[in-house]
Amino acid sequence: MGYYDDHYLSRQKQKKNKWLMPFIIGVVLGAFLFAVLLPSLVTNNLLPYQVIIGSDPTESSYSSEIEGNTPSPTSVTNVAVDISTRISEIVAEVSPAVVGVTNIQNQLDFWQQEESGEEGTGSGVIYKIEGDRAFIVTNYHVIQEADQIEVVLSDEEKVEATVVGSDLYTDLAVIEMDASYVTKAIELGNSANVHVGEPAIAIGNPLGMHLSGSVTQGIISGKQRAIPQDFNMDGRADWQAEVIQTDAAINPGNSGGALLNMEGQLIGINSMKIAQSAVEGIGFAIPIDDAIPIIEELEKDGEVNRAYLGVEAYSLNDIAQVEWERSLNLPESVEGGIYIRSVEPMSPADKGGLEAYDVITNLDGEAIENIVDLRKHLYSEKTIGDNLTITYYRDGEQRETTVALSSLSY
Repeated sequence: MGYYDDHYLSRQKQKKNKWLMPFIIGVVLGAFLFAVLLPSLVTNNLLPYQVIIGSDPTESSYSSEIEGNTPSPTSVTNVAVDISTRISEIVAEVSPAVVGVTNIQNQLDFWQQEESGEEGTGSGVIYKIEGDRAFIVTNYHVIQEADQIEVVLSDEEKVEATVVGSDLYTDLAVIEMDASYVTKAIELGNSANVHVGEPAIAIGNPLGMHLSGSVTQGIISGKQRAIPQDFNMDGRADWQAEVIQTDAAINPGNSGGALLNMEGQLIGINSMKIAQSAVEGIGFAIPIDDAIPIIEELEKDGEVNRAYLGVEAYSLNDIAQVEWERSLNLPESVEGGIYIRSVEPMSPADKGGLEAYDVITNLDGEAIENIVDLRKHLYSEKTIGDNLTITYYRDGEQRETTVALSSLSY
């Protein structure tokens, strides 16, 4: 029994030694092939499929062979679009033409002595260099009631400027300064060709000069947005501005700054932002196509001379509808319009026979629903000297008159 066991164990050891050595040799050989030969096979495309690990990510390819299918080589290319590079190029080119604008107003100190103080800051865009003067467009509310204007250049140098002209309704103003401090003017674009969804860049000075030259990027969110504006803060809209909407961040201090397309061209003058806690990413800019004629008139006359009718009028919607019939004697067919509170003597309205409590419903055949419609028609579609056909109601009777518009006096 002992001999049998010894003989059996001896044979088991011999069998173990027979497969152990080949196994060790196989492992070593396999490691050698993986480490040395596989990269060479891959490099020379000698394998039925190719795997690249740690290779150049800009160019890689693979092919696979599946039983029953013909191998189909497929090219894989990593797409690297560096938008930030293009924006950086635009900003570097345009920034010298975007400036800060400081509104300085005279104030009395405790001893009743006059001293100058900074009332507010905004932005501006150098759009033209003519002779020894450089012209800057900004917002009306940036320079409003200023006793002195100071321009802060991109290199932080401060230069005194003067107001050429300003316009409340379009929120535009033109100022000028010594051109020797200016290196370039911005290139004007075309806002009519702007498309919703295309990229846009805003440059300005949000929250003050310590953040001067700030750049934000977004898209064009909308065109021809009508935004009501209340100038006298009485809770009623005095005007509706047609603006470009963008989600590029526009904050206080950005007013008057540049809205650019991806060609670095000026397509809008940043003007307003809806400041509500529930609203984010809604900014507005005055389209450059609308701004250019206003700018040219401000350069020439210092103000915008608009057609003048000479009435104090209010929207019918401002009074209870029951009064439409009881006090104004309007028929049920009238759904909107404006009623005249008073008529200025010797004005076009006076000469045309209009009276207090007349109700205007149409101008040149276009329906007028409120006072904003009246101003839009007068200021946007008519010029001084034009004839205006007015359809109105007096004591329930529809009438019509034609007046010659004169210039508007502020």
